[in-house]
Amino acid sequence: MIIKILGSGCKKCGILADNAAAAAQAAGKTAEIVKVTDFAVIAGYGVMSTPALVIDEKLVSSGKVLTADEIGALL
Repeated sequence: MIIKILGSGCKKCGILADNAAAAAQAAGKTAEIVKVTDFAVIAGYGVMSTPALVIDEKLVSSGKVLTADEIGALL
């Protein structure tokens, strides 16, 4: 499983990455967390506000920091 955090690398992006890692661990899944800061790549996902969360190339959230529980429900 590949989880991508799309954003500028701000504090919210870091929190989202931590929450994604915690959710994957709680679900017993092995996940690679990738931080994407290239705005051309981010725009390619159709994201207009960051941070955004992509799970296995599917955009599941943008513009907010999901909790580990919310991410776990998406896994």
